[in-house]
Formats: sequence, structure tokens, C-alpha cells
Amino acid sequence: MRPKGLRIVVYHAKQCDPRKCSALKLKKHNLIWVVNQTRNLPRQAVLLNPFSEKAFSPADRNRIKTKGLVAFDLSWKHANATAKYLKIPGAPRCLPYLIAANPVNYGKPTVLSTVEALAAALFIAGFSEEGEKLLSVFKWGPTFLSLNEEPLKAYAQARDSGEVVHLQEQFMEK
Repeated sequence: MRPKGLRIVVYHAKQCDPRKCSALKLKKHNLIWVVNQTRNLPRQAVLLNPFSEKAFSPADRNRIKTKGLVAFDLSWKHANATAKYLKIPGAPRCLPYLIAANPVNYGKPTVLSTVEALAAALFIAGFSEEGEKLLSVFKWGPTFLSLNEEPLKAYAQARDSGEVVHLQEQFMEK
């Protein structure tokens, strides 16, 4: 059952090992939609893009509620090359500083799996139950929340992108 009718869509570039792919596992549990063509992405949705110049913030909540949330499932090795070809209308946002808990990138800052990125965005936007539901599919899901408990709570209290960036700078100093 998809979280409370939210439209959560992942563009899957088929660049990763399908056995380790968090997006495909979420699809298997019927928690997200997965598409292989960008034309099937919801228009004007919030696009989680690590190369965006604007930080994701709670101000994006209404757009997620009405237009949806999109993540790109790309290999980090190819992300830079692939991302510049993805010209999709919407609201691109980069997530603030968070620590990965997935087994491949455990402890690395900002190198999140697709499920970590989606869950982080949902938490920051005030959809914490929905974020927990996505993470519950993975053994390491609760670890992501415990590693990032303080920043996620702080980012969720910010008013806008500027405040998130300011908070991020504080967490990066620690």
C-alpha cells in the first residue's frame, strides 16, 4: 500500500545491481512507482537531485502533497553524467547533509541510497510515518533514522531552504 496516497515515483536508470536496489525492493512492496522513461514522471513534482542548487525544505511539503516526489535511481559512478541529460520539468532540490546507513555506503555523508533519500525528504517535509514505512522494508532502515535523528528533526523545523542550508553548515562542522 503506497503511503497515504502520496505520489512517490522513482526513475530507474538500470545502472545498479537489481538484488541490492532499494527502489526495486520498494516497488516489490508496492510502496512506490518505478518508471524507466522520464516522460512518465509526474510534472511539477519535487525532484530529488544532488546537483540542484536549492536545498530541500519543509516548504516543499505542499508540492509533494499535490504533485508528488521523484527520485532518480542512478549509480553514483554515473550520476554526474546521467543527471545532466535528465531535463525534467519540476522543482529540483538537493537534500541537506545526512549520513548513509545502507551497507554499501555506511557512514559516508551525502551518498544516500534511493530509499534513504526518499525517506529523508518525507521526514523533512513532515511525512514521518510515510518515511518510516519506506525504511521499514530494510534491516538497516532504523539505523538511518538513529544516525540522522538530530539533523532530520532540525531540518524539519526549518522554514525554508535558506534555514536548511544554515543548519547543514552547523552539522557539517561537527
